[in-house]
Formats: sequence, structure tokens, C-alpha cells
Amino acid sequence: MSGEPLLEVTNLVKHFPVKSGVIVDRVVAHVKAVDGVSLTINEGETLGLVGESGCGKSTLSRTILQLTTPTSGSVKFLGEELVGRSRRSLRPVRRQMQMIFQDPYASLNPRKRVGQIIGEPMELHGLASGRDVDRRVQELLDRVGLSAEHASRYPHEFSGGQRQRIGIARALALEPKLIIADEPVSALDVSVQAQIVNLLKNLQSELGLSYLFVAHDLGVVRHVSDRVAVMYLGRIVESAPSAKLYDQPLHPYSNALLSAVPIPDPKLNVARERLVLEGDVPSPIDPPSGCHFHTRCPWATEVCTVDDPQLEELEAAHVAACHHPRNLVAQN
Repeated sequence: MSGEPLLEVTNLVKHFPVKSGVIVDRVVAHVKAVDGVSLTINEGETLGLVGESGCGKSTLSRTILQLTTPTSGSVKFLGEELVGRSRRSLRPVRRQMQMIFQDPYASLNPRKRVGQIIGEPMELHGLASGRDVDRRVQELLDRVGLSAEHASRYPHEFSGGQRQRIGIARALALEPKLIIADEPVSALDVSVQAQIVNLLKNLQSELGLSYLFVAHDLGVVRHVSDRVAVMYLGRIVESAPSAKLYDQPLHPYSNALLSAVPIPDPKLNVARERLVLEGDVPSPIDPPSGCHFHTRCPWATEVCTVDDPQLEELEAAHVAACHHPRNLVAQN
């Protein structure tokens, strides 16, 4: 993983207009779903993206793929700018950037057989035709732990875990370099979650894939990610190598998220200090001044209410946007 990043996102913004009016619609405000996000993903790497529901994780994923047109900012894939390009010119790039959706029930066309769902993308992009499509579909089904006979069935004939395997096979059909997994296991039973996560890790080793793994389950993210980025109210507030962020989180929000993760040892789980956040997540239409987290932060001071902290490297490869970071190792 050297040289130019596979994916480079710089100051990406997506604001949705809020309109009002009976005869003539007029814009009265904006929902700041993604508010200046920057991140990179290298080849063969998994970046975990975590945060509470509604913080903008899914909107960020769709905006990176240009399924949602960004308000401003830059998205470069293999050094090529994607923002502002036409649908036609994006088609070759989209072949190399695929998505695994959260809901395995809604993401598959119920009127098509599994063989069609997986095979049609290959035909549309000219990767295979005729019997080659059937052969490739069977190979992909086998790779994700299904059998060739499943190609003739409809999605409703499968369990949630099997449907997600079909979704993974569809994502692999175009031989992508990057897969964005938008909470791919949140709708599955715990036992099935482990199977899907292990499948994704094995596929990464075999095919050299890169992942943006979006989730709110920090235990799952720790298991799969090389680096983790924490998102709050449309912004990245902390990013670090996985082990470093879990052992020494700097941002108070990261501390709060991690304190809610159960520890397998019951005695340690009861004895540890919990950081419980008070209040609700502020509205993305009218976020607080200064640090967006200060209304819920137990360590906030006056400076937090007026000065918006920027991401900066507080330790090696560990960045955070906070005036009062926690767990800093004393520098000699």
C-alpha cells in the first residue's frame, strides 16, 4: 500500500435544501448531512466509518459513489476526479467501485432470479456473454458460499444471510477495486454477522479488495478495519489505526462510543467507568456554534462554544478535532 491512495476524498460537502411555500417553493434552510469530510483509502486497506444513526455515514457513502451529487468538494479514484463528471463518463469508474447495501431484503429485485441479478451487470459492461455469464455466476456463488443451483431461484426463497451473500456476489461481478459496505451486517442475526464479516475478510485477502466499512457496531468495525474514522453530525472528528483508536481514543465522542461497547468479562464490564452522553444529537439543519459536540461533551469549556476545532495530528497517524483531547501520551 504505497504511492497514491486508491480513494481520496477532500472537503466533501452534501447539503440538502429545506423548502417551504404553497405556490412557490423557496429554500429556507439546508440539512448539512455531510459537512466537509476528508479521508483516504489505500489499496488493500479497510477504513471503518462509525457513528450514531443520522450522522451522515450513508449519505457520505452514496456521495462518494456519485449516486448523490455533492454540493462541493473532491472525490478522486485512482487519481481521477469524479465530481462534476457525466453519467456516461462515470460508467467505467463505477465498474471498479461497488456497494453492498444494508438491507438484504430491499436491495435485490424480487422479480429476477439470482442468476440474472448477478449476471446482468457483467453483460451490461461487456465483461461476459452467453455461457460465460452462467459460468461466472456459478463461480461467484461458490465463492460467497452458495451453490450453483441457487442461480435459478428468486430472492424471497433465501434467508437474510443468504441474500446478503447474493448482494456480495453481485458487487464482485464487475471485479471492483473498492467496495463500500453500508452497514452490511446490521440487519442480520449475530451468528450470521460473523459469517459475513469473515467472508468479506477472506475475499479481501484473495482478491486484494479495499473496503469502506460503514457501521455503528464498534465491535464489528474493530474486527475488520485497518483504520477507523469516527463521524459526528456530518464531520470526521477522529481517525487513527484501529488498535490505536480503540486503546487510546482522543475525542470525547469516541470515548463515549467505546465505553458503550460490552466487554466479554462480566466483572470488568461492571467495574469500568461509563461515559454516558446527555441530550439528543443536535439538528443538522442548525448545528451548534464552535465544536458541534460541545452541547453533549462533559469536558466542554467556553472555547468549545465559539471556536470550531479542526482535525490535526495529535499523535503519530492519529488525528482528532478537539480542544480537550483525552488519553494523550506525554511527549518527551
